[in-house]
Amino acid sequence: MPKPKHILVIRFSAMGDVAMVVPVLRALSNQYPNLKITVLTRAFFKPLFQGIRNVEVYPADLKGKHKGLVGLYKLSEELKKLKFDAVADLHNVLRSKVLKILFYGKNIVQLDKGRSEKRALVSGASFRQLKTTHERYADVFRTLGFLLDLSKTEIPPKLPLKNELKGLLPKDNLPLVGIAPFAAHKSKMYPLNKMEKVIAELSKFYQVYLFGGGENEIKILRDIAARYDGVVSVAGHLSFENELKLISNLDLMLSMDSGNAHIASIFGVKVISIWGVTHPYAGFAPFGQPIEFAMLADRSEYPLIPTSIYGNKYPEGYEDCAGSIPINNIVSKVKEQLSSK
Repeated sequence: MPKPKHILVIRFSAMGDVAMVVPVLRALSNQYPNLKITVLTRAFFKPLFQGIRNVEVYPADLKGKHKGLVGLYKLSEELKKLKFDAVADLHNVLRSKVLKILFYGKNIVQLDKGRSEKRALVSGASFRQLKTTHERYADVFRTLGFLLDLSKTEIPPKLPLKNELKGLLPKDNLPLVGIAPFAAHKSKMYPLNKMEKVIAELSKFYQVYLFGGGENEIKILRDIAARYDGVVSVAGHLSFENELKLISNLDLMLSMDSGNAHIASIFGVKVISIWGVTHPYAGFAPFGQPIEFAMLADRSEYPLIPTSIYGNKYPEGYEDCAGSIPINNIVSKVKEQLSSK
């Protein structure tokens, strides 16, 4: 079977998972420059794919005109007009499965999520590094005939900062540190009282930007920023596109196991990640980041880690396990990496 000339790539959500597609498509585009790629995802994520050659985003309105079975049928009819000849399903959920049925006759390959291996990891039956999500994505394209080498992924240049963003930069040329202290589940977060001490210490040496979203997070970050010089909360103040521009210009991002870690990594920014009940062995570490950049909860104190793949399941007493990482260890790790710039 000849290689496809136009691939429809499906990945609707979540932000971190969509961001992990970016370096894979960048490698695919660079290594196969004549290949056309259409990414089916939510409109909000479109800025993530800017600047990748031959990649276009088709927005899925899953809460509006593409909602439900009738909406998915309408979406399938719209997509067929694009004349793609293969489908890379990087999501493998009910919606994408329905679309694949409607794309009958197309060359379709879906993501292998490695569920049995992940169950073994969470149960404690096998504590070992699993294939990364990036490599699982790449395997889909390999099955379609593209011998993808992720080690050759190019890092894009920093995005230009316009006037409104330049005003956020320090006048004394300090290193720029982003901190994203929130995650989808409390069990994946460093306790906020301890994180504020990390922020306070780092603000003595660096310009610190706080990232988050949602009314409660915005208020918390605004209050923290008000207490320290050299700390700016951009939560709720920047568009997603402008957040990406600022993140691309950071010297380092300190993040939980969450979307901001993956976004920073696609720009080649150093990412120090903090892990609670989840673990990098599950394959969700930020792209291109050394394992020593992952700061892990103490498994001698919390031996059941990882308790789940996504952090949504954990036994009583594990909700603050990330707090077993000493504050000084985090501060020292950041300073160590910034001193080696």
